[in-house]
Amino acid sequence: MSDAQTKNTSLADFIWKNADDLWGDFRHTEFGKIILPFTLLRRLECVLAPTREEVRETVKNLGDSGIDMDVILRQQTGFPFYNTSNYDLRSLGATRTRANLEDYISQFSDNARVIFEQFDFANTIARMDRAGVLYKICQNFAAIDLHPDTVPERTMSNVYEHLIRRFGAEVNEAAEDFMTPRDVVHLAIELLLDPDDQLFIENPGLIRTLYDPTCGTGGFLSDGMEHVRNLQDRYSIAPVIIPYGQELEPETHAVCLAGMLLKTLETDPGRDLSKNIALGSTLSADKHRPEKFHYCVSNPPFGKKWEKDQADVTREHKEQGFEGRFGPKLPRVSDGSMLFLLHLLSKLESPDNGGGRAAIILSGSPLFNGNAGQGESEIRRHLLEQDVVEAIIALPTEIFFRTGIGTYIWILSNDKPAHRKGKVQLINATEMYEPMRKSEGNKRRRVGEQQTRDIVQMCADFEVTKQSLILSAPDFGYRRIKVLRPLRKKIVISAEGLTALADEKAWEKRTEAKRAGWTALFESHMGAEEGWHWMEVFAKNAVKRDADLGKADAGLIKAFRKAFGVHDPDLDPVTDKRGQVIPDDDLTDYENVPLAADGTADIYAYLEAEVTPHAHDAYIDETYRDETDGEIGIKGYEINFNRYFYEYVPPRDLDEIDAELKAVEAEIAAVLAEVAG
Repeated sequence: MSDAQTKNTSLADFIWKNADDLWGDFRHTEFGKIILPFTLLRRLECVLAPTREEVRETVKNLGDSGIDMDVILRQQTGFPFYNTSNYDLRSLGATRTRANLEDYISQFSDNARVIFEQFDFANTIARMDRAGVLYKICQNFAAIDLHPDTVPERTMSNVYEHLIRRFGAEVNEAAEDFMTPRDVVHLAIELLLDPDDQLFIENPGLIRTLYDPTCGTGGFLSDGMEHVRNLQDRYSIAPVIIPYGQELEPETHAVCLAGMLLKTLETDPGRDLSKNIALGSTLSADKHRPEKFHYCVSNPPFGKKWEKDQADVTREHKEQGFEGRFGPKLPRVSDGSMLFLLHLLSKLESPDNGGGRAAIILSGSPLFNGNAGQGESEIRRHLLEQDVVEAIIALPTEIFFRTGIGTYIWILSNDKPAHRKGKVQLINATEMYEPMRKSEGNKRRRVGEQQTRDIVQMCADFEVTKQSLILSAPDFGYRRIKVLRPLRKKIVISAEGLTALADEKAWEKRTEAKRAGWTALFESHMGAEEGWHWMEVFAKNAVKRDADLGKADAGLIKAFRKAFGVHDPDLDPVTDKRGQVIPDDDLTDYENVPLAADGTADIYAYLEAEVTPHAHDAYIDETYRDETDGEIGIKGYEINFNRYFYEYVPPRDLDEIDAELKAVEAEIAAVLAEVAG
């Protein structure tokens, strides 16, 4: 564990020791909603401490003047928020702690007070007061120095996330499942922003926007702003990143708001960046519509259902189509991560205004889930055929806190440079990591600074190497054709057929008396062999003669044919009344025909080369067509990293293995001889 990690963990552990004073009065699952808002309160208090007396004096002198002091107080604090109370955590007193603390929080500016409202902090304070622990906790936090000079922004952000991760269920159920480790955040931001370094050089003071639709505590946004701040030594006027975000959970949204209140822009120091962070579900209610952004980044939940957003997403899909965010078919409701791919694409600045780039972290499922024509494949098709996928980077396993699965960073761009147009770069970075001396949950590896630089450089080089491949969209595509075989079956009445009939649903729906009647009828024809169409005539004539058998509907006749039908390859194909060959449903198969470089697929040549040598009578169902282009077969896309990066390791030579076994046997024999001797 690095020194920085140790510091983050130690500070978080020190803060969490306050839980010792909560045992017995609060459930373990409630600790997070007490400790985290107190941590935020102390952080804001420390930031305002240097200007506290000046603010109080201003309020004292101008409080009754009728002047709007909001702008004045913001200028005095140097931040877009302030507090006009005469209290702080240290001076609340032991007798009126609750009333004084409530007054203290109420005197924050609106944009800071909302942080505590989202934690329902008023009720928490009341409960702590009744339990007799409020004053003690206030004094505990008053003793912790959380001023940015002591605890830098990056460290404080890590502390927030360490607290959430350690007791994630207390703040946001399973929040730690989806929390992005800082090394992964840093890699994604570097991949996103590094290609524009030359743009920043040529345009001093360039202002760009960065958007995260699943911003959590604001890790990606903070790292993006820090990326350009680190460029100050390289430019006369450093570029500026303006953050925007949206978060679903109120508590993590509150943490993000607090972080944004402490950030300032050199070009606009009084700007309240917390106003750019919206609360709510991005999928069902995009709070930043219709804004576009230069950069987008996201780590949506892996494999999380989107059923709560389904009605709104489906409505937008049907009503707006490709004019909205969700033009292609929708993915299955069991995993909504691919909806965020489409959402990010819709939020990119238009190419006419310089275009936009996005980085999104996903599990492996979006690469290959769904067959041709299904939602997942149609989304991949849209992205690849629109040529917006710039690169996909396979990351090491075991780099997330609560899952060891393989993850991938997708880089999207709607304005690719000329040398990348029509191309997709795949990077295999699965072995580029540092082992951690002490694991954090499932996280046993980290992407170190050197690995980050190497991956970013590999992406920038855009060259074919052992770890980097350059492909085109058709390389991932195929036509899924439906292959039919003629029906070559006859009807054979047998005991086996009667047994099979018992499993058919249409048969089970008949009454016991009707089943007995049909059984007796079939037993009277036991051993009979007839043509395929005989069964329909036989059944319909039977019910005419005996009404007690009931109706011989299509479902029952189908059940009879399935039970008594016997395949005979020597028979001529069965035809219908129009003389058309009837396909055998049991022999229907599907084949994925790879696309050629020009995006076409010679399905008939494929059939002749790959299918008919094994099934001479196979033919293509020409009614099975793609909804988009109308061609035979449905076009699909999948991105299989293993196919491109798999390295075959031949088995060892048998003589070599045999020699080793004999050597081991000789060693064992020698040891036994020594024991016996």
